[in-house]
Amino acid sequence: MKVDKKTNGKKLTVAIEGRVDTTTAPELEKEIKGSIENISDLVLDFEKVEYISSAGLRVLLSTQKIMNRQGEMSLINVSSDIMEILDVTGFSDILTIK
Repeated sequence: MKVDKKTNGKKLTVAIEGRVDTTTAPELEKEIKGSIENISDLVLDFEKVEYISSAGLRVLLSTQKIMNRQGEMSLINVSSDIMEILDVTGFSDILTIK
């Protein structure tokens, strides 16, 4: 998994590439949570995400809870395969997907 972060004022865009699974989810969580202090707009770019496991979904949920207190979080460029996982798990009802 590769993570690329770009900050523009209070907006942080995190582009994720590869698989978000049991092995990589802790790294993603560390990357995001270490970067969202004073951020009010978090955008997760899923264009190059190939797969997300329950561990990755847990990272999304915990990050969403933090962002609910300090601003907003959205997912962009979600592939149909990932969208299917989000739909089946009910995460598409919880998360803002653009």
